Amino acid sequence: MTDDKSEPKIIIDSDWKEEAQQEKERLAEMENEAPQGAMPDQVSFIHLINLLAMQAIVGMGGMQDPSTGQPLPADPMMARFHIDLLGLLEEKTKGNLDTDEKSLLSQTLHELRMMFVQITSAPSPQAPPTES
Repeated sequence: MTDDKSEPKIIIDSDWKEEAQQEKERLAEMENEAPQGAMPDQVSFIHLINLLAMQAIVGMGGMQDPSTGQPLPADPMMARFHIDLLGLLEEKTKGNLDTDEKSLLSQTLHELRMMFVQITSAPSPQAPPTES
């Protein structure tokens, strides 16, 4: 019998990873529902949120190149730009959104900001370790 207190516990916050995966799956579902190259019948605010969120995810290196299957290179400046666009949209539409739109925008912004902080605060694999 092992003593649980002697072994260090590592707690990893994988919520953002799960949420990003769910977002990818949801977007893939939306792609599969529509024929290739087909546009939605109606334009909606939710489509705009999804479009900007997808661009932010691409900028964070969260998508694969469909031809190679390799992850697309991260472009944090592009990711931040699209997250900031969503923030601006939230600010400028305050009081004009229905409950679902407001909730989706708020939740999407929160998730993207958390992902961005995680990605940009992670040490670079090429950076030498810092001495304390």
